[in-house]
Amino acid sequence: MKIFGEHQENTLRQFHDVASRAERAALMADGHVGFTMPIGGVTAYRDHVSVVGVGFDVGCGNCAIRTDLRVQDLTKDLALDEIRRNPHRLISDRRANRVADEVANTISFGLGRRNDADDAPVDDPLFNDPAWYAIPNTGGYRDTLRDKARRQLGTVGSGNHYVDVFADENGAVWVGVHFGSRGFGHTVASDFLSLSQGGAWGERGREKEVLLDVRQPVGHDYWHLMELAGRYAYAGREWVARKVVELLGGTEVELVHNHHNFAWREMHVGPEGEPVEYVVVRKGATPAFPGQLGFIGGSMGDDAVIVRGATADPGSEVARTQREALFSTVHGAGRVMSRTEAAGKRTRRGMVKSHGKIQPRMVEEWLGKKGVILRGGGLDEAPQVYRRLNRVLEAQGPTIEVLHVLQPLVVVMAGAGEIDPYKD
Repeated sequence: MKIFGEHQENTLRQFHDVASRAERAALMADGHVGFTMPIGGVTAYRDHVSVVGVGFDVGCGNCAIRTDLRVQDLTKDLALDEIRRNPHRLISDRRANRVADEVANTISFGLGRRNDADDAPVDDPLFNDPAWYAIPNTGGYRDTLRDKARRQLGTVGSGNHYVDVFADENGAVWVGVHFGSRGFGHTVASDFLSLSQGGAWGERGREKEVLLDVRQPVGHDYWHLMELAGRYAYAGREWVARKVVELLGGTEVELVHNHHNFAWREMHVGPEGEPVEYVVVRKGATPAFPGQLGFIGGSMGDDAVIVRGATADPGSEVARTQREALFSTVHGAGRVMSRTEAAGKRTRRGMVKSHGKIQPRMVEEWLGKKGVILRGGGLDEAPQVYRRLNRVLEAQGPTIEVLHVLQPLVVVMAGAGEIDPYKD
């Protein structure tokens, strides 16, 4: 068992509980409490998979594209060093604000594809995959779910899901996105949580850990539908990221793409030093094998990074730590404040039930100092509710190498009032 960084007691308690039923386990430095299994948790099983371990946002992940554009292409001849000296110059830049508006107006946030873009790949071959037939069509259940998946492909959702435009240390422009498999993945998780507890399709079981044997029919079907939800998430993220590159007038130079809510069959070192195939579940954790690239976001007011799994001598301390971590790293900065603690609580009619710790002026001041143009975003996603990413990366040690530091220029998220049951 390997734990990176420092964590609240309830996070550690949740992690130790999950680890007690796993062959191997690790907790990344961005860990915090989740549904049954903590975000940032990694577990390994023999021929079993945890539905709540993968989570309800099956296949959630990060995708980043480096473009051939420079910062000056998005601003009125404003160079990166000028923006860093005076961040307010970017916030007042008309061209950069038009970019923010165009992204917000073209890409759909929340539920349903209802913005300007109507060319999402709804005829992708994944919609004809045989895995769909594991879902019964009684009352048209399968067809309804597939239709919903088509409608939501290319939507970003709400919560901490985003589309960002960044500049790296050399002034190159990147586009980054973060979201998952939307209502399709949520339904897959809900249905199999129900089936594992004796329920039926279309029902939602109690949120508790159930380990499905992937050699048995229910586990077999879950595995294939989970993989299908992963393909769906990849298709959606790459379409959104490439759509934004197109809006910017750029060309794709490099793509970095990873899941962080998923399960994989992987070979690792067993208890006696022998090679063993495990089912590795990463919930809010990014795979980071030697040489593997990853995109890790911070918050709406913090830098992001492009990282690479370190290549180390097999007998070194770094390699030993990588093996203990099941070749995993963080997926973000990690929350230190719950959504309710940050933004307070309101009734369905918008009446204030309790006040939160974050006020709008706090967000405005932070973003002003950083020079970030924001569209959307609620108080529950304020920079203050997250750890600082550089501290989190330090806690992961030399298991990863930072290749690029990405400064946010434009951040687009769902608005504070956006209702989306698939955001987590």
